[in-house]
Amino acid sequence: MSVPPFADSDPEASAPRGPAFPLRVALTLVLALSAASLCVWLKTPIPWMMGPLVATALVSVLGAPTASWTPLRNAGQWVIATALGLYFTPVVGAAVVGLGWAIALGIAWALALGFGFGAWLRRVHAGQLEALSPAQLRSTTYFAGAIGGASEMTLIAERHGARTDLVAAAHSLRVLLVTVTIPFAMQAWGVSGLDATAPGTREFSAGGLAWLGLLTLAGVLAMRRLGRANPWFMGALVVTMVLTLSGVTLSAVPPALSAAAQLVIGVSLGVRFTPAFVHTAPRWLGSVAVASLFMMGICAGFAWLLSRLTGLHPATLVLGTSPGGIAEMSITAKVLQLGVPMVTAFQVCRLVAVLILAEPVFRWWDTRQSAQ
Repeated sequence: MSVPPFADSDPEASAPRGPAFPLRVALTLVLALSAASLCVWLKTPIPWMMGPLVATALVSVLGAPTASWTPLRNAGQWVIATALGLYFTPVVGAAVVGLGWAIALGIAWALALGFGFGAWLRRVHAGQLEALSPAQLRSTTYFAGAIGGASEMTLIAERHGARTDLVAAAHSLRVLLVTVTIPFAMQAWGVSGLDATAPGTREFSAGGLAWLGLLTLAGVLAMRRLGRANPWFMGALVVTMVLTLSGVTLSAVPPALSAAAQLVIGVSLGVRFTPAFVHTAPRWLGSVAVASLFMMGICAGFAWLLSRLTGLHPATLVLGTSPGGIAEMSITAKVLQLGVPMVTAFQVCRLVAVLILAEPVFRWWDTRQSAQ
């Protein structure tokens, strides 16, 4: 089967940088700002990310030369992570630690869900992907199903000989569908402000924000030096959490800065959906779409059961256990005031666990399969 290759798992890093690139970035940002303003007027959920994401994805699929600049995307993750870290006050930190068992259940659920997703893809597409060896089929479907970051799962899959275009396509489509579907579901449900945890500080200080920026940047650079995944998000989040848990309050993040960060994150997701993406094994994309919707449904059921055990609102746990991206689900929790610390804790712990466990579990399982 000949399939046009899907864009690199980080299309911003591999996009051509011709003389027109700055103009493409600028025009894409203008489109994103217009879409965000329209969504604000329409009162859609998370308008500053939703509008740019949907608008950029639509025009990108139609062949428009959209572009996202990696430093802007990184800065957006840096700002959002800093804003989220401010919610982890000592009281909230103690509550999160007290629910460690629930977070562990969420991790086990995510690992099982990803394994089942991969097994289903392998069963449905074994005939379609007959050009792949049995080992390639196992690695492709396993890492396409894993509920982890697109870039990280694609890089690991490449080490095991997988079809990285299919892996990257599966993760990108899953995150898009979850990001678009769940906020609208929350709006239709009428849940907002049900768990309005306040950040450690609501007062803006230019000097304090400058210090906060320098300290979180140090965390980002440390994460990069250590080779950790998603350093711009994780580095800033960890430093801000440590400061806030220690009772240090430097400054709040201005709403305008948070909105701008959401905008560039939305753009960075939207530009992944190129014309080549649409032609990447349509049956594969259809299967991923169906499975993603199914997973959202059963995750909602799992969240409801977990809410009965923990006392947390089901909406908070839907965001915490959904098969979406950490930044997107945490932003949704922040905008809708649905338990930001809990959602962030669930998503961060799952991300770290999947990054650590996905490859060893695959090696163990693949060895057993090869021996049969």
